[in-house]
Amino acid sequence: MSYITFALAKGRLAEITMDMLKDMGISCKEMEEKTRKLIFVNEELKYKFFLAKASDVPTYVEYGAADVGIVGKDTLLEENRNLYEVLDLNIGRCKFAVAGYSNVREKLETGNNLRVATKYPNIAKEYFYNKKHRNIEIVKLHGSVELAPIVGLSDVIVDIVETGSTLKANGLEVLADICPISARMVVNRVSMKLKNEGISYIIEGLNKAVSQK
Repeated sequence: MSYITFALAKGRLAEITMDMLKDMGISCKEMEEKTRKLIFVNEELKYKFFLAKASDVPTYVEYGAADVGIVGKDTLLEENRNLYEVLDLNIGRCKFAVAGYSNVREKLETGNNLRVATKYPNIAKEYFYNKKHRNIEIVKLHGSVELAPIVGLSDVIVDIVETGSTLKANGLEVLADICPISARMVVNRVSMKLKNEGISYIIEGLNKAVSQK
């Protein structure tokens, strides 16, 4: 019997996912120990687990290094990999939004050459080019994008908004919603065929856990 390998986005999401899996009888004692191992194995049940940077999880799954991945919808949209998205885990719910000062609302709706700061250039392009049919200049940042409109680097930002408290504290506001996001389960396309029984068991178990939350 071959292993089913999970790629989990590091941090809180991985912890919550392992708790959900544990409730359905899938656990890994190695992950609970202090170790420098990179791959964790449950030999009895034939599961392998590894932790990865969120942006790398879809890549591992697409290329078959992992059969199953757990990662945020934000990462899936930005990376746009060829895989199956099979389940919304209803964890970490928030949204993508366009935000900025209220006085740029009119420019956002009608103006051209809008400058947009974001960590997610592909999502920004999809929204403005394909949905809004607007010409924009994208400035990619890696840190706090809220700073960009404050210092005049951009007109607006595209970012994840959870409570909106950071925006409000800096005089910014949500100007347009793009889409809701949350954690998702994704599966390699070949694995879905070759390991269908095992993967279907995982999907059914996690789906049951989500419905009971």
